[in-house]
Amino acid sequence: MLELHTIKKYYHLGEMTTKALDGISVSFRRQEFVAILGPSGSGKTTMLNVIGGLDNYDSGDMIIDGKSTKTFKENDWDAFRNNSIGFVFQSYNLINHLGIIDNVELGMTLSGVAKEEKRQKAEEALRRVGLADHMHKKPNQLSGGQMQRVAIARALANDPDILLCDEPTGALDTETSVQIMNLIQELSLEKLVIMVTHNPNLAHQYADRIIEFSDGQILNDSHPHKKVEEGHQFVLKRTKMRFTTALKLSFHNLKTKKGRTFLTAFASSIGIISIGIVLSLASGFQVQINRTQTETLAKFPITISKTVTDQSDNSQQALGSEKGDFSKRKQITAKISEQDRVQHTNKIDQNYLDYIKNIDPKLSNNIGYTRMVEMNLLGNLKDSVEPVSFSTTINDEQNTNSMDLDGFISNMTGVGVSTFPTQLTKNTGDNFLKDNYQLLSGNYPKATTDVVLIVDANNNTNLNSLKNIGFEIVEDQALDFNQIVGTTFKLIHNNDYYTQTAAGNFVPNNDYQALYDNPNNRTVTISGILRVKPNAVMNLLAPGIAYSNELTTEIVNENQHSAIVDAQKNSESSVISNQPLTDEQKETTITQLGGDSLPANIMVYPNNYQDKEEILNYLDAYNTGKSKEERILYTDLAGTMTELTGGLMKAITYVLIAFAGISLVTSMIMIGIITYTSVIERTKEIGVLKALGARKKDITRVFDAETCILGLSSGILGVLFAWGATVPVNILLYNLTDLKDVAQLNPIHAVILIVVSTILTMLGGHIPARLAAKKDAAIALRAE
Repeated sequence: MLELHTIKKYYHLGEMTTKALDGISVSFRRQEFVAILGPSGSGKTTMLNVIGGLDNYDSGDMIIDGKSTKTFKENDWDAFRNNSIGFVFQSYNLINHLGIIDNVELGMTLSGVAKEEKRQKAEEALRRVGLADHMHKKPNQLSGGQMQRVAIARALANDPDILLCDEPTGALDTETSVQIMNLIQELSLEKLVIMVTHNPNLAHQYADRIIEFSDGQILNDSHPHKKVEEGHQFVLKRTKMRFTTALKLSFHNLKTKKGRTFLTAFASSIGIISIGIVLSLASGFQVQINRTQTETLAKFPITISKTVTDQSDNSQQALGSEKGDFSKRKQITAKISEQDRVQHTNKIDQNYLDYIKNIDPKLSNNIGYTRMVEMNLLGNLKDSVEPVSFSTTINDEQNTNSMDLDGFISNMTGVGVSTFPTQLTKNTGDNFLKDNYQLLSGNYPKATTDVVLIVDANNNTNLNSLKNIGFEIVEDQALDFNQIVGTTFKLIHNNDYYTQTAAGNFVPNNDYQALYDNPNNRTVTISGILRVKPNAVMNLLAPGIAYSNELTTEIVNENQHSAIVDAQKNSESSVISNQPLTDEQKETTITQLGGDSLPANIMVYPNNYQDKEEILNYLDAYNTGKSKEERILYTDLAGTMTELTGGLMKAITYVLIAFAGISLVTSMIMIGIITYTSVIERTKEIGVLKALGARKKDITRVFDAETCILGLSSGILGVLFAWGATVPVNILLYNLTDLKDVAQLNPIHAVILIVVSTILTMLGGHIPARLAAKKDAAIALRAE
């Protein structure tokens, strides 16, 4: 039971109504009549059956079925309006961008009525008010009387206890007014109807109780209030608008202004277009880089050298790492250099070599080993036997037969090597030389002692390499292939090449002819001339003589127990020059003489770029649980180059995105302004929603939904434009750089851009949405 009371004997119905409607009040400055249709005590099942004045109630209190409204919060009043009151406004207050059925369903939507039930009740209400033939129209397609009937149907659809009618016939002609009043009178048989009107004849004709007001005071009450027994405690059902409902309302609103919506979405999509094009180019260039790296670095070796730079070492105490003013310090401090600090010595042993040999051939079928061993070679190209070498540098008397030191250093970096790798599985089609080098003359190596001459794309080779094997040639002089292919050399054993003197020293044997004719020699033959293929993924062999790993391995196996090696192992001085040697110099000398079976460095050639990662994991597994000194580190040149180019590409992309992001901020500001404009345009709709019980959250949600649609639209539009822009961009880049299909918009980037656009747009419109939620409902309903 709802009871309205007095303050100092005056009926303050305006104040009470304001409480009930949370700002929707009737102004009683002129003489007005409150007509009650449905008398007290008539046995009708109404919540409000008495309006009257009792002095013993607290001022301003209102009782609803025994429940005081003093403790009502804002959400309670929202729920009360939705559950208990149906409003019929003088100006109809229909939402024009919604259909008739959607208008009628709105109150039930806030109540959480199921879709099928909601549609059924809305259609029943429309049929009841005589609009069965018009329920699928829009409000602007109806007459005034029909729109008022829609308003009544909306008030009835949610089955309220009270119909509150404000001048329901004020905007209608006489005939239509009679029809509406007859309908309202019919409804008063089921509901309590409270009607406010300036027309006394209308009030006396239809009302069961009339309260006459003037200047806020009661002039007359036809049936004064009598206290009745309180009913059961009133329970409110909370209202809640789903976001899908808010989306539907906003979508219908945006459809009424398609042109402005499109221009808004396009304007806010400019930032997305800019970022989309930047990401397309970045992705495309990265794909091009990755493709090039895959083609050129796919089988670049992972190099394991005796000495390697530890990239993980963080040297804080290296030279030049300290900060401060040392200009007045009279002391010096000894420090280890940065270069020395990060140097790591790999302790390669036979156990590690066995571990390398167990690499799955499916990942790497070629393993290269470089040994810093001298080759005791003799040639007979000048009508006399002379020492020769496969070096690419100018030989001198002290290094006549030794391996090229520069070549050894280049081996350690994995570029410009002189040895081609060993094939792990012999019966596979994978062959390093055949895969990467074209045979110009002769044959690919078949025996261990077969070597090849490597030339570049222009058939040029290293001048010194030809001189060092005995050819008398000057720069730019041409040689026929048949002058080179088939050339042979003699490989001499240490015990034959070095002779021990009476003093215990070892000297090279100068009787070259006798050495050359020794039947114990092995014959090394230039079997062919090779040139790198145009489409080769690896061009690692330096121009000059190239030989197999097996050749140097066999030289070591033959010489590691030779007399000169055994003598050098037992001496702290050079057994050739008698010069004292440091431990490192002694180790180097033994290695050059063939006394060390361990390679100076190992090169693992991945079968493809993807297999490289698995090989790295395999190598890392060896170091698990080992101390820093015991670990075997490697150099991944391809990975280093990939990280370098990838880092540069990311840096450029971030900078461009930052500049393009400025337009996104502009879009946020613009959306905020547009949303505020929409709030002003939809002020009356805000009032209607509040009258139907919508909470502040629901009003905010309506405008958040609108900005969500705009953000989603601008994101999709921006992605489509960015994707379309890749076509002319690719044409332009192809004409400038000959690169095809550079700009490629990643689908993941496209989705992220749409999400970012939606979020930023909603953030930009949220403040105006909050302002809309705070609008006073009564003021909002009076807005034009």
